[in-house]
Amino acid sequence: MAFTLDLPRALFGETPRVVCESPEWTVTARRYRTGVESLSIRNSRGHVEVLPFLGQIIWDAEFDGQSLRMTSMFEEPRKVARIAETYGCFAFHSGLLAAGCPSPEDDHELHGEFACADMDSAHLVLTEDAVTIRSVHEYVRGFGHHYRATPSVTLRTGSALLDIDLEVTNLSAYAPMPLQYMCHLNYRFLEGAQMSQSLPEGTFRLRESVPAHVTPTPAWEQITQRIRSGELDADSLVGAEQFDPEIVYFADDLPAHGGPLRFSLANSDEFEFVTEFDTSQFPTATRWILSNPDQQVAAFALPATSRPEGFLAAERAGTLVQLPAGRSTRFSVTTGLVAASEKESH
Repeated sequence: MAFTLDLPRALFGETPRVVCESPEWTVTARRYRTGVESLSIRNSRGHVEVLPFLGQIIWDAEFDGQSLRMTSMFEEPRKVARIAETYGCFAFHSGLLAAGCPSPEDDHELHGEFACADMDSAHLVLTEDAVTIRSVHEYVRGFGHHYRATPSVTLRTGSALLDIDLEVTNLSAYAPMPLQYMCHLNYRFLEGAQMSQSLPEGTFRLRESVPAHVTPTPAWEQITQRIRSGELDADSLVGAEQFDPEIVYFADDLPAHGGPLRFSLANSDEFEFVTEFDTSQFPTATRWILSNPDQQVAAFALPATSRPEGFLAAERAGTLVQLPAGRSTRFSVTTGLVAASEKESH
């Protein structure tokens, strides 16, 4: 049996407010001084912090005393329209009419219009063994597209794994809508960590294009050459402390390998970060690694419908999804932390 609780904006004040509480759960609402509403869902393993009205960004996640989130320059989220202006989060939704890094010929924002979209409403869904935060956003433009997007995050009893879901419905009465989507998971950089995946060796290949926000340096050119020669292992963070600007890898045609697929990042036997998804929903995965004094991230698996190289690149590659009028589609990702004692069951 499920119980639904609306989350009006007035609920979120400067003083944290406990929305609901039990021996296993504490759900707390607050508003940052920047005006951004925040909802923290805590269970016996840790917590996830979601921004229910700002793109349903997952701002923070910590389980078993381990932070999952990238290191950044942002101490708190900011109420902005562009994701680069609040780029300190654990995860966000890149898309939906266009996604990724725009080429000079593209006319969309970095990571699309939905990443920082203003949500229309939000509510909690409580069941015996789970708490879900769900938001709703309706996008409509005169002479343009019309869709409804419903993102949600679910945390279960005694678990350090999150279910991140997104349902998109094309509300047009006649016209298909283009759809590009990436679940952008910004994991913490673990020094010396090894990355593994249920894919053949060499599936991840170094990105050859250079997006507008990357300015190559001689040191960066040398690093990319060492990767191409095999001197630096694409599945290891050993030496990745020098990855500035970012180093990016792509894994394409994932449905050919079956599914679902599992990806992990670990530098000890105590725990590992994991991400799992179905290749029928996500035919492409991206690996994004960056390390400098301001930002460190090891996004070891970013599931997506296409490479994050912008709308026109996806259109040319034939990976741009066309969602028919009146139709819905759903994306689901499971991600988080698995402790040593849980590894055999995963």
